[in-house]
Amino acid sequence: MGLVFTRKLGHVPWMRVILVCIFCMVEVEPSWGKGVAENSNVVSSFSRPKSVNIGALFTFNSVIGRAAKPAMAAAVDDINSNSSILQGTTLNLIFHDTNCSGFLGTMEALELMAKDVAITIGPQSSGIAHVISNVVNELRIPLLSLATDPNLSSLQYPYFLRAVHSDYFQMNAIADLIVHYGWREVITIFVDDDYGRNGISALGDALAKNRAKISYKAAFPPDASRNDINDLLVQVSLMESRIFIVHVNPDSGLKVFSIAKSLGMISNGYVWIATDWLPSVLDSVPVDPVTMDILQGVLALRHHTKDSHQKYAFTSRWKGLKYVGNSTINSYAFYAYDAVWLAAHALDSFFNQAGNLTFFSDRMINESALNLSSLRIFQGGQQLLQKLLRTNYTGLSGDIQFDSEKNLINPAVDILNIVGTGSNKIGYWSNYSGLSVVSPEILYLKPPNKSSSTQQLSSVIWPGQVTNIPRGWVFPNNGKPLQIAVPNRVSYKEFVSVDKDPQEVQGYCIDIFEAAVKLLPYPVPHKYVLIGDGIRNPDFNNLVHDVAINKYDAAVGDITIVTNRTRIVDFTQPYMESGLVVVAPVRKVKSSAWAFLKPFTLQMWIVTGSFFLLVGFAVWILEHRINSEFRGPPSQQFMTILWREHCQHLGTICASNMAVCGFDYQF
Repeated sequence: MGLVFTRKLGHVPWMRVILVCIFCMVEVEPSWGKGVAENSNVVSSFSRPKSVNIGALFTFNSVIGRAAKPAMAAAVDDINSNSSILQGTTLNLIFHDTNCSGFLGTMEALELMAKDVAITIGPQSSGIAHVISNVVNELRIPLLSLATDPNLSSLQYPYFLRAVHSDYFQMNAIADLIVHYGWREVITIFVDDDYGRNGISALGDALAKNRAKISYKAAFPPDASRNDINDLLVQVSLMESRIFIVHVNPDSGLKVFSIAKSLGMISNGYVWIATDWLPSVLDSVPVDPVTMDILQGVLALRHHTKDSHQKYAFTSRWKGLKYVGNSTINSYAFYAYDAVWLAAHALDSFFNQAGNLTFFSDRMINESALNLSSLRIFQGGQQLLQKLLRTNYTGLSGDIQFDSEKNLINPAVDILNIVGTGSNKIGYWSNYSGLSVVSPEILYLKPPNKSSSTQQLSSVIWPGQVTNIPRGWVFPNNGKPLQIAVPNRVSYKEFVSVDKDPQEVQGYCIDIFEAAVKLLPYPVPHKYVLIGDGIRNPDFNNLVHDVAINKYDAAVGDITIVTNRTRIVDFTQPYMESGLVVVAPVRKVKSSAWAFLKPFTLQMWIVTGSFFLLVGFAVWILEHRINSEFRGPPSQQFMTILWREHCQHLGTICASNMAVCGFDYQF
């Protein structure tokens, strides 16, 4: 408005301008006064505010909340005691507890937004994050969330920023693990909420890219009892796959392993892989020996945080921080600490660019029947959001910077093997180079390489204290026996025959099949099904076709391997000669020194001689006027032509004064 008035001064008398200015000041000043009363942060665009509010929205009585609260409080103290950041502006952190409830969490979030916070950190819950992301979009308040749900996208929610790496990358790491060990099917056990469903959906997509799949999705409700989980695990224990991926909440996840141990499912032949929730639990509280005994051989993924002196210094002073209690530090503490510093850096840059903490009411919100008049829109929200996206610094967890898709750069995880009283780090996974025993920070200095030869991990002690890689599947205990088709032959009964009393199948082919089955380290229940009436031999092509369409699981007998059959079924290695031979005539060809002349037929000789004379005649026409050698009696000229042609074909020069033709007439 100042610019508009300045442009009109030349057209308005001075006294009138003064009166208009006084009138504007009288009308505007009450609203300014009201703004200051409601929000002490409303200041001139040319000065920094005395304080700025940011919010923290977590379930503080949880594994993540108990680590995040003291870390964020420590970050605020460090920022306010550092004169180089915010430069005199005090950072106020307002805690609100979601109490593990979607409804209460939403209400707490709305109450927090009513306090004119510039940035909100949290929540950890994916369900609450989905709801709050719609709210912050309307109020233009940036949200730094620790929710890992991959479906929370900045494309749908522009003011949503993830202060931790998405589960999308963690699920890709699990998919690479599955492929690395040669498995093809897994069973997922997950909590049936946004966090669980969307994470498993991302895992399914990652496995599909590697020609693997989820054979069964075992979901249980967030408030599931031990009986519910027990029934679910009994159901999956009867299935074929022995690879289990556990993606549950940290506060209830150990219950799954406790029940699985009681069912004998954490033993030889089984593979258990847990997402980052398990290391968060193990790092947060002292774990008793009984729990560690349950987890022996389990693989787990943990968010990778860069080793640094800053990280070690923070870890060493953890016990002396406020709100710590009995909890120990985990990776979410580092991310929460970095989120507060990220907010401080962005606010500092925002104030340096004359950013103003101004909130204004929206008519649609005020007129709503929901009594939301206390919620106001942050005028500088878009500018502050851009400052957050452009912030680049090194925190406790590593390099803090957002990429073009608004994700933190350099996603990586540690791969742990739970053994003894702790865990062994068997390798790393990064989006840059895949699986490796070398830390990602070293690999970032080299060109990316995801070739199969570079994908390496250290040795693993699997459930049952074995080091051999489990097969990953067995025949299901509740499954039907394999239906093995056997031809009921009339002739050559040495290969396959049927005894009438008792009726059973025997023969050379049957003996080989039974011997092969006994070599397997697991039982293969099967049942022989006779094909044919015993009066005439069955049609073997129809028998193979029935196997191809899964009418039978396999066929055993003297079945000849021919081309049209190999196109629809797989055969074993041949274990006996087929007896089929091909009779073909063999003609003995006599060799001769003149064999090279056989391609030259009479027609070939005639054509060759004609061209020989034609080319020689053309040379004679060009040469006989200027070259004396082409003169004389006709017989002499004819001999000269033949001689010159012969010399040209042999590549020699017979006369020094012979003209060189400008074309190549050799053929």
